Parts: sequence; C-alpha cells; structure tokens
Amino acid sequence: MEKAFDDLKFEKIDFSVKEIDAGEYDNCEFIHCDFSNTDLSHIRFSECRFVDCNLSMAKLIKTVFRDIIFKDCKLVGLHFDNCDDFLISFEFENCILDLASFYKLKLKKTKFKNSSFTETDFTETDLTSAVFENCNLRKTIFDHTILEKADFRTSVNYSIDPEINKIKKAKFSIDGLSGLLDKYDIEIG
Repeated sequence: MEKAFDDLKFEKIDFSVKEIDAGEYDNCEFIHCDFSNTDLSHIRFSECRFVDCNLSMAKLIKTVFRDIIFKDCKLVGLHFDNCDDFLISFEFENCILDLASFYKLKLKKTKFKNSSFTETDFTETDLTSAVFENCNLRKTIFDHTILEKADFRTSVNYSIDPEINKIKKAKFSIDGLSGLLDKYDIEIG
C-alpha cells in the first residue's frame, strides 16, 4: 500500500541524496528542497506548493501534478510531457523552465509569471487562455500549438508563426508583433 502524506511541510531536504518516499502528497509544501536528477516517477502531488526548489532533470514518468504551484523554482530540462496528463494543472512564478518540454499537453488557462522558457518545447500543446506574464520566451518552440486567447502582452523574445499555430484572439503588445513575423526575415523599425 502506498503512503499518503497530507498537509506536511518539507524544508531544506536534499532528495537528490535522500530518496523521496513513493506515494501521494496532498496539500504539502516543499521549501528549499533539491530534487535535481531525482526519480519522481509514479508519485502523485495534489494541491502542493514548491518554493525555491530545484527539480532540474528530475524524472517524471507518470508523475501526477494536480493544482501545483511552483514559485522561485529551477525546472531546467523537465519533461512534463512524460507526466500523467489526466487533470494536469500547475502555475509557475519566477521559475526557470529552460529546455523543458510540454509536448502535447492540455494546459488551458495556465499562468506563467516572470519565468524563463529558453528553448522550451510547446509543440502541439493546448495553451488556450494561458497567460505569459513578463516571461522570456527566447527560442521557445511553438509548433502546431493552440494559443487562442493566450496573453503574451508583457512577454518578450517569442517567435510564433501564425500560419502553423492557432492564435485567434491571442493578445500581443505592439512591441512584440515582430515575434509573429520572424520567419519573413524582415526589419521592423
């Protein structure tokens, strides 16, 4: 029988050295924890908060993330596309999500705030009504991505091809319009 962890706070634990217990974590808080290169496969996290944690290169095979908040976290190279995608939901604030993959996930209304997404893959992801607030999207991949009603007005460095992505009613700033024309290699100025 799997262990259940409810309403617990885990602080300053190096899970890259001390293995995390398999099971289900509900309404738990992880603060200043190191999960880098940790195997989180088949672990279930519901209504949890990760604050100032490093989850870079963690293994996420069938990991469950439901109603998760990541704040001030380093999430480099994570393959969220390997997670259990049933009811997957999270939000990110002040996070580094460089080289992460969200391939084919349904992330409607997801909030991304003050975060970095260098070379992150959103191929075939459903980001309907998602909000990218003050995010750096340098070399982020949007390929056959649903971006309808998504808000990019305060984000920078995105390159989105309107011909291969669905962008109906998406919001962009005047300064960011060049990111919709990159493939034409024209100068706007």
